[in-house]
Amino acid sequence: MGRITVVGGGVIGLTVAHELALAGHQVLVLAARSAKESVSGVAAAIWFPHDVQRSAQVLDSARTTYERLVRLAEDPATGVRLRTGTVLARRADPDLSWTGAVPEHARLDSADVPEGASGVRCTVPLLVTDVYLDWLLAAVLALGVEVRAGAVTALEDLFGDADAVVVAAGLDSAGLLGDDEPMYPIRGQVVRLANPGLTEWITDDDNPQGLTYVIPRDRDVVCGGTGEVGSWDEVVRPDVEAAILRRVCALVPALEGQPVLSRAVGLRPGRAGVRVEPVDGHPKPVFACYGHGGAGFTLSWGDAARISALVGPA
Repeated sequence: MGRITVVGGGVIGLTVAHELALAGHQVLVLAARSAKESVSGVAAAIWFPHDVQRSAQVLDSARTTYERLVRLAEDPATGVRLRTGTVLARRADPDLSWTGAVPEHARLDSADVPEGASGVRCTVPLLVTDVYLDWLLAAVLALGVEVRAGAVTALEDLFGDADAVVVAAGLDSAGLLGDDEPMYPIRGQVVRLANPGLTEWITDDDNPQGLTYVIPRDRDVVCGGTGEVGSWDEVVRPDVEAAILRRVCALVPALEGQPVLSRAVGLRPGRAGVRVEPVDGHPKPVFACYGHGGAGFTLSWGDAARISALVGPA
């Protein structure tokens, strides 16, 4: 299987292409959108298994990705930063399974979190998306991968030029493979503010007013958010932005009055579970790698390694 076509050019598709090329394969990436134009370009891109079922396989991939990103953070040019912050929860028994992948974490005292909440303080990789996606694309191209723009409507069109196909096309994946498990969009809207000097992030998924997170990056702060299941609306809604700003300023008062630098909407690829496996019923080997919800960056290197192992060496 020397010639492999990867369908999808977001963070998952590009990372899969990277690992396959390292294994010696000749790789072509076909993408309807560039990584920056996809939901990958909208993501706050902090390491955390968000909007995804936390199975043993998912947690293993998250751990593998965490370790890879920590190594990448040694080079500032990658756009990966190690940042400390707080995960708030407002449930009686929060799911802390993800902490098994995070060496530096500690439960917070009740005096250090909002009333009715619990918290974990930890250090995780944060990715400055434009810098990281540029770095990843350059790394892929340096390995000899060809990246080509174009929509794929039928897998049969690819088999003439490929020995195998990997479908990593986000929300378009299930339709290409006839997957019995439906996929659905999870609409995420963000607003990016000027950074008043913040370095620590905070997430508050259970905020009674709505999903809230504050992710300071090099030059801005990504403020969110929404998790509207089933919404295909990619238009920025002013009323939603105003509500996000109220929530983040209540959580982090230093953001009050900071100018808006940009705003965006992305559709996370939701599914009952991440699908990383061979797909039978095709004249040539086909592999699935999709359904990552809000955890594409978090699972990218781990799931790319799984695909590479399934495909095998060139």
